[in-house]
Amino acid sequence: MILEKISNPQKYISHHLNHLQIDLRTFKIVEPGTFSSYWTVNIDSIIFSLILGSLFLSIFYIVGKNITKGVPGKLQVIIELIFEFVNSNVKSMYQGKNFLIAPLSLTVFIWVFLMNLMDLVPIDFIPLISEKIFKLPAMRIVPSADVNITLSMSLSVFILILFYTIKIKGYIGFLKELTLQPFNHPVFSIFNFVLEFVSLLSKPISLGLRLFGNMYAGEMIFILIAGLLPWWSQCFLNVPWAIFHILIISLQAFIFMVLTIVYLSMASQSHKD
Repeated sequence: MILEKISNPQKYISHHLNHLQIDLRTFKIVEPGTFSSYWTVNIDSIIFSLILGSLFLSIFYIVGKNITKGVPGKLQVIIELIFEFVNSNVKSMYQGKNFLIAPLSLTVFIWVFLMNLMDLVPIDFIPLISEKIFKLPAMRIVPSADVNITLSMSLSVFILILFYTIKIKGYIGFLKELTLQPFNHPVFSIFNFVLEFVSLLSKPISLGLRLFGNMYAGEMIFILIAGLLPWWSQCFLNVPWAIFHILIISLQAFIFMVLTIVYLSMASQSHKD
């Protein structure tokens, strides 16, 4: 499939947009282009997400266990700078005390950054290995370009928003926020509820779709360059786009972290009558 890009670029591009899927009812690989049911999962996105998450935890755990007070190593310096960066953002945006917010923000930032970073791997490298060696029909390596992954992460944040809203404000306070804002009068309760409910649901949806849209677009540009241009001219577009894409990768991870902090900060603010 990958070697057909010269004779059939449309087929090449379509091939790179297919996920490695497994039907949970039969535990068999679903052929690309066939109908996907609700029992079908994108196993490639799940695998790479777990690998990158495990890599992040392992590196930070090893550095944390071997931390030194003297002259630190380069890796320790980088991790300390990341810690300070995340911690300063949490302190400036989160009003209150919560021991979960800083570790959650660090996890979100690094995990999303690593998933985004996979977009810089040459587009044909891992798919070619999986096709020639493991005989797999498809393989996508950027988990954040899969809407299922991004919405799953945003859904986790949404659950925390609901948890802390109810925990701090109580069921009555939560109900008041939904029915007494923005118009503080019982007559407008239903109208307020519709507005606030839509606003509440828009938080996880926008959080997940924003990351997905940017990373999917970035991956698509790499695929189009590889599929439509001859090999000798690809570097003239690939290199500048890859350099610019480093900014997008970092920015999207930062935005996801910041919005997570802001949403949880809003949920943790006490209700005022």
